[in-house]
Amino acid sequence: MAISENDIVPLSQARANFSELAEQVKAGAEKVITKNGASYVALIDAARLDYYHQLERERIHLLQIDDAAKGLNDVAAGRTEDARVALNARKKRRAA
Repeated sequence: MAISENDIVPLSQARANFSELAEQVKAGAEKVITKNGASYVALIDAARLDYYHQLERERIHLLQIDDAAKGLNDVAAGRTEDARVALNARKKRRAA
């Protein structure tokens, strides 16, 4: 959904017309509230916010699955080393 010029609202106007803005948001609009001419906060429907949070959780899960797959590929290709050996080597490098 693209933000139109009508969806950008100065903070002073948002204060004066909050109920009207809330109704527009509930009907599907998203509003960007500005302060001193710069983006400040957004006003969106609570259900849409929940949806955005769900999408973010799903994205994190997909990234974790991708990391696990890369790890399994490393194991299958023999690109592994003992954790104690690797940690001791790093400690020795830091001390040097």
